[in-house]
Amino acid sequence: MKIEEVKAIVTGAASGIGRCIAIEMSRAGAQVIAGDIDTDGLQELQAESNKLPGKIYTENLDVANESSVKTFIEKANKTLGDVNTLVNNAGILRDGLLVTREQEGWLRKLPTAQWKRVIDVNLTGAFFMTREFVAAALEIHTSPSLIVNISSVTSCGNPGQSNYSASKAGLDAQTRTWALELAPHGFRVAGIAPGLTHTPMLAHVSESARAEMIDKIPLGRMGKPEEIWQAMRFIVECDYFTGSTIEVNGGAKF
Repeated sequence: MKIEEVKAIVTGAASGIGRCIAIEMSRAGAQVIAGDIDTDGLQELQAESNKLPGKIYTENLDVANESSVKTFIEKANKTLGDVNTLVNNAGILRDGLLVTREQEGWLRKLPTAQWKRVIDVNLTGAFFMTREFVAAALEIHTSPSLIVNISSVTSCGNPGQSNYSASKAGLDAQTRTWALELAPHGFRVAGIAPGLTHTPMLAHVSESARAEMIDKIPLGRMGKPEEIWQAMRFIVECDYFTGSTIEVNGGAKF
C-alpha cells in the first residue's frame, strides 16, 4: 500500500508514539483520524497538523468503552471515507509487583482494579477497535486493509509489569490470530514491539531506574518515536508482510 493511499485510525495519538505515527503519516501524505481521551493533547495535535501536507482529524475516543469505539469507527468512516488502516497504539502503565512484603510483615498485593484497567485499555481496547474496524470494512467492501498492533518488548515478561506484559503478550497472539483469520478477506495484520522509547509514558520513571534500563540496551540509549515510525512505514509499504511483530528495541530483551 502506498502511504498516499492510507486512510488511517491511530489510537492513543495525543502523545508519544501514537502522536509521532499520526504526524509522520500525515507528513507523508496520508489522511489520519487520531483518537484519544486526552482532549488537550488532541487539540495540540490538530493545531500542528495544519502545517502538514496530509490531513489529521481528531476525535475523542476511549478504547476501553465499547460504545465509544463503535461511535468513533462510524465517525472515522464518514470523515475519511472507507478507512483502510488501523493502528492500535493506545496503552497505559499501572506498574506494581504481584505481592510485596512491607514493614513488619505486612503484604501489599497488586490491586485487581490496577490489573483490570491495563488489560481493559491495552488488550480489550485493541479487540474492540479491531472488531469494529473489520466489521465496518467488510460492510463497505474496503480492501486491502491493514491493522498494526503496537506491542512491547516486555511482552516476554518484566518484573513489576504483570498486567502490562500480559496485555502485550496477548496483543502479540492476537496479531498472529487475526492475520490468519482475516487474510482471506484482504487484511494484513502486523505488530511493532518497541523497546524503551523516549515518550511521556516514562515520566513517572525515576532517573535512576531509567539509567538502569538503559544499561541493559546494547546500543546504550533509548529509542526515538521516529524510529518506531520507520518500522510502521515498512509495514505499510510491504504488502507481503503479515502475521509477525517487528522488535525495535536497540537489542534489549527486558
